[in-house]
Amino acid sequence: MRAWRNNEQALKNWLIKTTGDNDQAEDILQDIFLKALKDKERFCTLSHAKSWLFKIARNTVIDTHRKPKLETSSSLDDILNYPLSKENSPLILELQTCLFRVMSELDDQDRDIIESCDINGMSQVDYAEDKGLALPAVKSRIQRARQKLRSGMVTRSHFWLTGSPIPCSA
Repeated sequence: MRAWRNNEQALKNWLIKTTGDNDQAEDILQDIFLKALKDKERFCTLSHAKSWLFKIARNTVIDTHRKPKLETSSSLDDILNYPLSKENSPLILELQTCLFRVMSELDDQDRDIIESCDINGMSQVDYAEDKGLALPAVKSRIQRARQKLRSGMVTRSHFWLTGSPIPCSA
């Protein structure tokens, strides 16, 4: 706790300067505190707690800015939960069917990382920690998995090419 108290104000000032938003800075500061508590054995044995905290802060800020982009660019959750109407129900049902089929054909690692990060909203940092992987490895894996999913959707559903609901080919 001494290391946290010694660095908390400096972290908060940096976060306010970086984000330009006091509330967001407070939220991120709380996230950093929780991460430090979660990894307390490692955190408590560090000789340079300040650099570790600022590294976590930088990564959390990056993840915070990246999440909205992921949510808008990767609309898997939107497709899965899109409200159906008479006009769009065949199209949405076809996309859902195709998405489930393509997801089921991905290998276990690709499916797991897409489900964890893109559908369930887990941060890549948390995924890396959970799986014991380096963050660059996770970033590479998720990009490859997304590309495989995208390729499968384009190949399996002509919707992406024609804009009309043609059945997802077997």
